[in-house]
Amino acid sequence: MNPDELKRVIIDQEEEIEEIMDQEKIISREIPDINNYLREPNILAITGVRRCGKSIASHLILKGKTYGYLNFDDERLIGLESEDLNKVLEAIYELKGDADYFIFDEIQNVDGWELFITRMRRTKRVIITGSSAELLSSELSTHLTGRHIDFNLHPFSFFEFLKYNGIEVPSKDEYSTKKISKIKKNLNHYMELGGFPESYKFGKHFLRRIYEDIIVKDAIARYSIRNKKTFREMAKFLVSNYSNEVTYSSLKEMTDIKNVHTVKDYVKYLESIQIVFLLQRFSFSLKKQMIAPKKVYCVDPGILDSIAFAFSEDKGRLLENVVAVELNRRNSYWFDQREIYYWKDERQREVDFVVKEGKEVEKLIQVCYDISTPKTREREKKSLGKASEALECENLKILTWDEQEELEVDGKEIEVMPVWRWLLERRRHPSSSNPNLDKAEEIYKEGVEKVTE
Repeated sequence: MNPDELKRVIIDQEEEIEEIMDQEKIISREIPDINNYLREPNILAITGVRRCGKSIASHLILKGKTYGYLNFDDERLIGLESEDLNKVLEAIYELKGDADYFIFDEIQNVDGWELFITRMRRTKRVIITGSSAELLSSELSTHLTGRHIDFNLHPFSFFEFLKYNGIEVPSKDEYSTKKISKIKKNLNHYMELGGFPESYKFGKHFLRRIYEDIIVKDAIARYSIRNKKTFREMAKFLVSNYSNEVTYSSLKEMTDIKNVHTVKDYVKYLESIQIVFLLQRFSFSLKKQMIAPKKVYCVDPGILDSIAFAFSEDKGRLLENVVAVELNRRNSYWFDQREIYYWKDERQREVDFVVKEGKEVEKLIQVCYDISTPKTREREKKSLGKASEALECENLKILTWDEQEELEVDGKEIEVMPVWRWLLERRRHPSSSNPNLDKAEEIYKEGVEKVTE
């Protein structure tokens, strides 16, 4: 590809981004402050499921700075090879001058890209984005020996959904009946549309297009999957069985796959492209934990509403999936050292979420749409009580659609609160930090020491 053709692509893409930033509704994301990690030459890898807003977030980070930009997910760049990447730099320099900052979207489409990025890191500040966290992280870790920062971006949270729609979130003491009603109405909308920004503009039917691109481009094409039909069936089966237990053997039985290792690979691919994620059942025995069924969740409630196969709406499962996604997001952004499990005993009493930090179980969270009937209330209390005793945890919570009260089980207090209120809680504890981002400070200091030696 000659430099003039490259420059046309760069200019076209830059004009497109400028138009989006000027004309579309853009909000700042509720994420950690990652701007500082580019104050010296470095690489910031922003990963996440396709169309969750990685590119726009990158441009917001570099707002006000002169930087080069190229999105490699462009049909005009098909066939670009690693030796062409220097031509990309030449074209950017001719257009921008001696730029110090760069954004490269989906650069992993070019074989050998990681060596090029490694060389750039010595003198430049580079943001790369990609839809496959495993691909970016594994290849960067191999060639950069940890000298880069990973940040995994998620689709909009409920808080960001409200922010995008111009709905003010009151402080916890300022909720009137009218405001609560508005919040709950919008939570219903969020559970239908989800957190992909484009669904707000084009409608939820656009989510089917996003899902198809994720499955085809990020999984089937990238991992060279031959049995496309079976892979699609498994993907839809997992998405449709959100908030339920699955096993590799059951997945093998419902497909024509003869080898359980292939099933495990398919599940790993779907987790890598971040369309689903699995939680392990908590056990003090690692072996039991590994062989027990896993619970599957979908990355976004809007995908469920558009793709999942169901005869009737199960509000309890939907609500549980929303909570799972939010816990996953909070861990990724703020609480990197926490682990999330579910719990079930031999009598099939279950607690939806076990939050573990270090060696301690920090909290137990049960999700139930409605606990107004005595039978349901007693069932949820007993499950929490048994889990509390087994895991030595007294921080107990039940998230419901609309109820707020205090319950008691075996002398322990259970906080019952509406899920919308929990979703809008302060998203970061003042003393918390993300070790994955904190290591940037060590990288920076190490670089300074080498320069001064």
